[in-house]
Amino acid sequence: MRRIPALASTVAPSPPRRPRLALAVTALAVLALAACGTEKTNAGGEQTKPAGAVGGQPDPAFTAMLDDVARSCPPSAPPEPMPTGPVMPLPTGVVEIPTGVEPIAPTAGPEVELNARDRCASNLHEERIAQALWDVVDPTPTKVRAILNDLGYVDERIHDLKQSGATTRFFLDLRDKGGRLCLEGSAAGEETVVDKCVAPTSGPFTPGERKE
Repeated sequence: MRRIPALASTVAPSPPRRPRLALAVTALAVLALAACGTEKTNAGGEQTKPAGAVGGQPDPAFTAMLDDVARSCPPSAPPEPMPTGPVMPLPTGVVEIPTGVEPIAPTAGPEVELNARDRCASNLHEERIAQALWDVVDPTPTKVRAILNDLGYVDERIHDLKQSGATTRFFLDLRDKGGRLCLEGSAAGEETVVDKCVAPTSGPFTPGERKE
């Protein structure tokens, strides 16, 4: 009888299994990359962060400056509503004795929407900023920003700093302790003007939308 030679096995031996430790390291690396990918980046590769929002961790030096400027102002409180009912006359023979001089409540303009502390602090901020900008020759945005920084106003609170002709305009977000104060300024030497405005109670500061 003719013998048929045995066929050689065509099944290749199975490769050795990868160590479990290597698999675990690979899985952790994939998870780490996925977590990093959730952060938004801009075209330059920098992480994008919301700017100008109230509610984050405030700058200690900036907060100290705000407190120092407003130290003589009344505490924060919501704006007092104007009386709407009829004024009741005093009984005959009763004389009203004034107990002190009180500031007249505003009836128009942004002051109506600001509390007493913000109205008081605004006048102080306006004066110190205007005085610092009056003597600036050729007030470019770079010069105006440097002066505002020297006064304690941080870049995160300086908005829409732009030059138009010989004038540089800017906005300052001075919201603090629940207030809504902001300032609108135009640096033009002796014609410098700084005036108060009203910002939303919270959220990002948008110069074009300063009221709720």
